[in-house]
Amino acid sequence: MDIRTLKLYLHLCDSLHFAKTAEQMHVSPSTLSRVLQRLEEEVNAKLLERDNRSVTLTHAGHEFKRFAEQTLNHWSTLKHSIDLKQDVLRGRLNLYCSVTAAYSHLPGLLDLFRQEHPFVEIALTTGDAANALAEVQQNRADIAIAALPDPFPSCLHFAKIDDVPLSIIAPTIRCAVQQQISQTPIDWSSVPFIIPDHGPGRRRADNWFKQMGISPNIYAQVSGQEAIASMVALGCGVSMSPEVVINNSPVRDRIQLLSSPVAIPPFELGCCCKVKRLDDPIVNAFLDVI
Repeated sequence: MDIRTLKLYLHLCDSLHFAKTAEQMHVSPSTLSRVLQRLEEEVNAKLLERDNRSVTLTHAGHEFKRFAEQTLNHWSTLKHSIDLKQDVLRGRLNLYCSVTAAYSHLPGLLDLFRQEHPFVEIALTTGDAANALAEVQQNRADIAIAALPDPFPSCLHFAKIDDVPLSIIAPTIRCAVQQQISQTPIDWSSVPFIIPDHGPGRRRADNWFKQMGISPNIYAQVSGQEAIASMVALGCGVSMSPEVVINNSPVRDRIQLLSSPVAIPPFELGCCCKVKRLDDPIVNAFLDVI
């Protein structure tokens, strides 16, 4: 087996989909199948069970996954420790954050990091901030920018960047929702809400409803704060959103902030990585710029 084989195997463990791994790792499905077959022959155990509908890891597959993760981490550390130019970091850093964070917080971090470590390749993936921890836990990202959840997994490390206030947001266009929020007092139980489908934002919304003592009128459950902002701007409902999302949104002129009857705790925003990756020279160097 080699490093490339281990990377293919770990990606397959996360995707549990041969076609998806083959596409994203730039190999043919038949090549991926042969790689797995040779790996199982070397290990002398079946690593994956697959049928026409699903792929699952066997007990041996889970054990070998842990071995592969440790081996790749050790390999990365070894490459840096034997580099003749030990003062120059080389390698690749996989980052994950929301589109908003890519505008608001990441540029400042990358400017500092690239000044000190210009030979490190940066690979950035953007998506729903609520998925940030999962991206790190499933080894698709070395570091992710995320809101600190409660509870926070003990296997992860969190380095705080900023406090991000949240506000109730509503449309400015003429619509039924605007008429509802123009009432005094607002009947919050009848106003349609657009809420995150999971993650810290969803927990903030659920706690707000509980504090308000209302059974909310949920119009939609959406993945991604940027998509929520767009739906609010279109007049579909109101929501609770980080102010940084609205400030960086192309539809910010169509959104207004409403006073909340109860206080909304801000998000603690930071960079998270696996605790066991803190000794990785590139990961450690990025955390040092915070």
